[in-house]
Amino acid sequence: MYSKLIIGDRCFHWGQRTYLMGVLNVTPDSFSDGGKFNTTSAALAQAKALVAAGADIIDVGGQSTRPGAEQITLTEELERVLPIVQILRSQISVPISVDTTRAEIAKASIEAGANIINDISGGTFDPQMLPTVATFGVPIILMHLRGTPQTMQQFTEYQDLMGEISSFLANQITTATTLGIQPEKIIIDPGIGFAKNYEQNLEILRRLGSLRALNCPILVGASRKSFIGRILNQPDPEARVWGTAAACCAAIFNGADILRVHDVQEMRDVSLVADVLFRGELLSAED
Repeated sequence: MYSKLIIGDRCFHWGQRTYLMGVLNVTPDSFSDGGKFNTTSAALAQAKALVAAGADIIDVGGQSTRPGAEQITLTEELERVLPIVQILRSQISVPISVDTTRAEIAKASIEAGANIINDISGGTFDPQMLPTVATFGVPIILMHLRGTPQTMQQFTEYQDLMGEISSFLANQITTATTLGIQPEKIIIDPGIGFAKNYEQNLEILRRLGSLRALNCPILVGASRKSFIGRILNQPDPEARVWGTAAACCAAIFNGADILRVHDVQEMRDVSLVADVLFRGELLSAED
C-alpha cells in the first residue's frame, strides 16, 4: 500500500495510526443527528468541536443516505453544502471531505475549498464523478453499495460477501485510475449498513483484512449504526457510543486506516489505545 498521502497541508502516514473522520451532517433527516447542524453557525460550532476533540478530517454531507432516504434536488444539496464548506475552509485547517454522489456538487465543493470527495456509490451514480475528481486531483473515497439508499435493503443477497465487495471496489479502482485518478489518492470503504444486513455487517468487521489486497487505505463507517443498536437493544443512535467503540476497536485490529465517527472525543481514546496495542508503537512520549 502507498505509505502516505498529503491532503491539504496534512500528511497521512498510513499504518502508523488510525485517523478519525468527524461526521458533520447538514441535513434535516440523517439517522443519528438530522436537524442538529443544518444552520451555518451550528455547523461551524460542531466542526470546531470535532477538530478540538481530535478529528483529522471533517466530512460534510447534505444528502441523507440512511435507508429509505429520499433524493433531494441538486439545488437543495448545493444550498446545504456550499455555504458550510466555504465557512469551514475559512475557519478550520483540517482537510474537508464532502459526502456526495454528484459531480456538480463535487466540483463546486472542491472550488470552495474541499479536499476530498466521499462517494457512497463508488463513482457509479454519476458518470461525471470520477472524471471530475481526476481533473481536480483530489483524493476520493470509493464505497461499496448496491441499489440506492431508497432500495439498498432489498439487495442483501450475496454468494460471497467479501469477494463481491472486493470485486466491485477493484473494478472501481481500475475505472478511476483509467480516468486519471492517481492510485495513491483512492481510499476504499466496504459500506457497512449499505445493502448489508445484520450478519453481513458483522462479517465485514471480522474479515476486513481481506480488503488489504486492494492496496488502498481502508475507511470504516460503523458509528452508531443499527447493527450496534440491535446488539445493545438500543433504539437511540446517540446512546450507542460504547457499542461504536467496540466496533471501532475491531475495525482497527482488522486493518482500518480511517474511522468515520460521530463521537470523536470518545473514539480518539479508543483509537489511541488500540493503536498502541495493535500497531505496537507508542504514539506519545508518555509511558
